[in-house]
Amino acid sequence: MMDNQFFEQIFWGNTVKQYCIFVIIILLGLFFKRLVSRLFSQALFKVFRKFAEEVKGETFVALLLKPIESFITFCTIYLAINTLSHPLDIVIGHRTKAKLPVTIGDCLDKIFLFLIILSVFWIILRIVDFIAFVLKHKASITNNRADDQLVPFLKELTKTLICFLGFFVLLGFVFEINVLTLITGLGIGGIAIALAAKESLENLIGSFTIFLDKPFTVGDVVKVDGIEGTIEKVGFRSTWLISPDKTTIVIPNRAMIDGVLENVTLRNYRRVSFFIGIVYETNPADIKAILSAIEEYLSANKNTKDGYAAFDNFGDSALNIQVVYLVVNMEHSNFVKVKEEINFKLMEIVQDYRSDFAYPTQRSIGDPLPQKNEK
Repeated sequence: MMDNQFFEQIFWGNTVKQYCIFVIIILLGLFFKRLVSRLFSQALFKVFRKFAEEVKGETFVALLLKPIESFITFCTIYLAINTLSHPLDIVIGHRTKAKLPVTIGDCLDKIFLFLIILSVFWIILRIVDFIAFVLKHKASITNNRADDQLVPFLKELTKTLICFLGFFVLLGFVFEINVLTLITGLGIGGIAIALAAKESLENLIGSFTIFLDKPFTVGDVVKVDGIEGTIEKVGFRSTWLISPDKTTIVIPNRAMIDGVLENVTLRNYRRVSFFIGIVYETNPADIKAILSAIEEYLSANKNTKDGYAAFDNFGDSALNIQVVYLVVNMEHSNFVKVKEEINFKLMEIVQDYRSDFAYPTQRSIGDPLPQKNEK
């Protein structure tokens, strides 16, 4: 009887001691995790200080604070739980192969190993975000726009590879799957996967083709099969354009390289060609004067080049004059204003030389023509 009481006292004494240690570790971890996270982030930033001289350290700390806090939290709880002997030793099942008992402690080990590995790769991904942020800042201060396009792409590619690596690490360490065997098996089924993901692979290859061939860069205005927009981003699967009315257009990369693509930004001029119709009552001398005045104006206009006007044909109700000129490449709003200015001037020229614009109508032969303005 004395022995039983003695062992019970020892048991309960050890149990209370374990729970006290458990609570102390939890409280210390939760209380100091923010401080430790900040100190660790600042210490890690020293590794990147020379690389990121233009960027403040607080940006790096802000990116890493939450993932490091999560890592410390998981490690603290795992360490605290492992100070307990009960109820971790309770058997809840058996493994299929070795027939070994599976305890609550074994399950908790797997869960926290999963969370800890996940938090480690979260930290790595945030470091990649910081490196991409620095590279993007450096690219923004250069005149070359190709690097503005390359940095987001490399960021996505690196993060995707890290995610794949993290996935295989979790399979190997947490689920105890032979990764080499799995990769070999994937090689056997690779044909089926490639067929299923045919379009995705074509778009991925298209993204590499865009970066190698460089038909455009971020900020260029392009036309693809009649769709016009400004290049905003080139991703793995698609290219993002912003249309003139500020609508986001997403085009698969395969279509960007297979379709007819026109880089509007690379051209130096925009060609304008149209017809104006003047009334049949205009005499040949006035027609020649109108053509000469139009060409003189287009030649003197600083925004146009290689402009000319020609009497093209006899229409059903008008004498058709073709006007052609090139406008120096500029923003669309300015381009429209230049055309507007020229159109107003054409109206003045036609009316100044005793003619008028024709339109389908009935009129008497004896009606007088507009007189030339007195200058």
